[in-house]
Amino acid sequence: MDTDFLSSYPVLSQSPEWLDALKVLKLVVFDVDGVLTDGRLLYTEQGETIKRFNVKDGVAMKLLPRWGVSVAVITAKDSAPLRQRMKDLKVEHFYPGCHNKAAAFAELVARLGIDPSQAAYVGDDVIDLQVMPLVGVALCPADAHVLVKRHCSIVLSKAAGEGVAREVADMILATRMSLESAYELAQQPEFEK
Repeated sequence: MDTDFLSSYPVLSQSPEWLDALKVLKLVVFDVDGVLTDGRLLYTEQGETIKRFNVKDGVAMKLLPRWGVSVAVITAKDSAPLRQRMKDLKVEHFYPGCHNKAAAFAELVARLGIDPSQAAYVGDDVIDLQVMPLVGVALCPADAHVLVKRHCSIVLSKAAGEGVAREVADMILATRMSLESAYELAQQPEFEK
């Protein structure tokens, strides 16, 4: 356990049940716009959507499965750039254009054979409230909607698009080992393949 890193989160020391919940996670589900991106949608003259992703999140989303935590993305939007990013990160559980996030989540945990309490969900807006009550740990970016913050176990220090997935991954991995140990995998040449 990386107690130095975890001590920077007062919610974990004040509510140790969240620390325990992070330790048993087997799945983390991310929303996209407002979580992995800053929530802005840019359109070209041809109508194509341009999204800006944080490269630090990519490392996190590739690292978690290597330590036994599956990664999923459930999002109401769908676009070619989003599909390409998920392909680049090899996100195995990807639900684009999903408006019933609770149903997608239920199908996913059933398919994985895990209890919903072993899952975390990271979202920023009211559509994410479909899933947040169903999981063991609900997290949101610092700039999430006020209603989402009211229903979250942990409000992160990062705002949307600023490395939210990386912060979540660091928090989860730090409950299991030192971050130095966790990131040894990311330093190997084959990690980026």
